[in-house]
Amino acid sequence: MISSTEAVFKKLRCYIDLNQNEWAMLTALPQKLVELEPGHEIVHEGQRKHNAFILLEGWVASYKLLPDGARQIIDFQIPGDFLGLRSLLLRTSDHSFEAITNVKVAEVSAKHIFAAFEKAPRLAAAVLWAASRDEAMVVEHLINIGRRSAITRTAHFLLELGARLRLIGVGSDKGYPCPLSQYLLADALGLSAIHINRVLRQLREKGLLTFQKKHVRFDDFEKLVELADFQMAYLDQEGPLMPQAEG
Repeated sequence: MISSTEAVFKKLRCYIDLNQNEWAMLTALPQKLVELEPGHEIVHEGQRKHNAFILLEGWVASYKLLPDGARQIIDFQIPGDFLGLRSLLLRTSDHSFEAITNVKVAEVSAKHIFAAFEKAPRLAAAVLWAASRDEAMVVEHLINIGRRSAITRTAHFLLELGARLRLIGVGSDKGYPCPLSQYLLADALGLSAIHINRVLRQLREKGLLTFQKKHVRFDDFEKLVELADFQMAYLDQEGPLMPQAEG
């Protein structure tokens, strides 16, 4: 049985209001509870194990390593996120996941996930929504790195993280706890550590955002949103699109 499911519930109910039976089917999935310290790999690129994970506690980075050792962080996962869903269908995992804080994940086999989807198609639709939302964020990150200036992409990325965290009840439009180092941010935003330090200083000096002591503080939320041209529609978290079914 999957424990600590509050974050998963808050996330999935943005798309669908699962009824008691559907929710019970998700929480009752046979699983292996895994606890890891920072730096430990959850999934490595090329892995052929067809399992998925639900992040219950902590933060994770998904990334790809290049032949020269350079790393591109694809995204950061927070409680309530699913890890490795593509591994259920692809022969091998196409990227890696690593704990960046102490984490707790529920590992679930493809067999049990597909059995639950067969019995509860609305649950399957909710998980598909979560995967589609993740893809939408990757598209936005591609635009970030390819077309936005360093200060704009940094502001946009930190606003996005804040919006995702608010969905699961963490932080507010005043700020949020953030365990990311400047090196991790740099790898996610396609910048050097020196450059990201300069950008964060610029945001602070403009009176828009302060990032220090593992906390992001929005000093002027509205102006920061304007600078980043941050529009939340791609996050699709305004409320359930599908009403609760009977049962």
